[in-house]
Amino acid sequence: QLQLVESGGGLAQPGGSLRLSCAASGFSLDYYGIGWFRQDPGKERELVASITSGGSTNYADSVKGRFTISRDNAKNTVYLQMNSLKPEDTAVYYCRGALRWGQGTQVTVSS
Repeated sequence: QLQLVESGGGLAQPGGSLRLSCAASGFSLDYYGIGWFRQDPGKERELVASITSGGSTNYADSVKGRFTISRDNAKNTVYLQMNSLKPEDTAVYYCRGALRWGQGTQVTVSS
């Protein structure tokens, strides 16, 4: 089965950190660009960060300087390191690549 699986979400305090993982199974991520998106209830899904197959990255203004996207092709996984978290980062985070969406992982930032 070809799928993307996110993990690493959870509860963090403001100013804290989390690292999300997006692991591919059934196919290789090597040749695909991957995006991390997030969606809060009642809002549109927005692109947070993306990385090309060559490793070039792009970030939404709201997360620049705080989030870092990276990939480990040997592990067939893309990561999103989230630092200096804010309550407004609370959302379900999804990865997308090769025309597939993961199931999402909840991130909640609250004291």
